[in-house]
Amino acid sequence: MLERRHHHRNRVFYGGHIAFNARNSALDCVVRNFSPRGAKIEFENSAMLPDQVDFEVVRKGISCLARLTWRDHSAAGLEFCEAYETGTVVTLDWARKLRASERDNRRLKSRLNQLLSEY
Repeated sequence: MLERRHHHRNRVFYGGHIAFNARNSALDCVVRNFSPRGAKIEFENSAMLPDQVDFEVVRKGISCLARLTWRDHSAAGLEFCEAYETGTVVTLDWARKLRASERDNRRLKSRLNQLLSEY
């Protein structure tokens, strides 16, 4: 296989999590190699993954947006978006808190719209 990476990736065996479809769909995966710029993931079932996903590795404490660079029936290559490359990583705990507050915000807006439509 032709090596097209510009940066070395270390072989690892981490548990990962992929979320997509506005975080309504999720898939657990195994991270097989990892660098600050990308990763190779493997998953059990063939999945129709979109071009961009939210990628989490609990062991490393990261959550970032990633772009799929290649995929086959049980694996995919990810390239992390600039936020992770420049070192401005959002920790997993903060990413979960942010998503929970966004969910609460949507719920409150929906309730507000419901109350306003009753008048």
